[in-house]
Amino acid sequence: MKTTIKKILNAALLLGAIMITGTTLAQRGGQQGPPPLPTSDEIEEMVSDMAEEVSLDETQEAEILVLYKAHFEEVEDLTSSGRPDRDKMEALKSDFEDEVNAVLTDEQQKLFKAYQKKNSRQKGKR
Repeated sequence: MKTTIKKILNAALLLGAIMITGTTLAQRGGQQGPPPLPTSDEIEEMVSDMAEEVSLDETQEAEILVLYKAHFEEVEDLTSSGRPDRDKMEALKSDFEDEVNAVLTDEQQKLFKAYQKKNSRQKGKR
């Protein structure tokens, strides 16, 4: 009888854990892990939006588009074999931002920083 009660309690605990996990995944939109990387079209749209907000000229927009595409290729390389090292990812992001800032004027760098801040807040609201 004690064995049956233990089995029932264990089953109830397992079911509870499954339900909590399912609820958590549902709240996150069923997504596990990092968000999917943007497609080439999505990258072009991001850079176009940025160009408008940061007042890029055509040459700057083209250079930054190349940087964005290269950045996401590097991210894909690092993430394709599993969870990447956090320090490597942070270094990659920092290097990318430095490369983008090198294309921008001082005023555009301020606008870019505000653009990044605004977009990071919007991602959190989704």
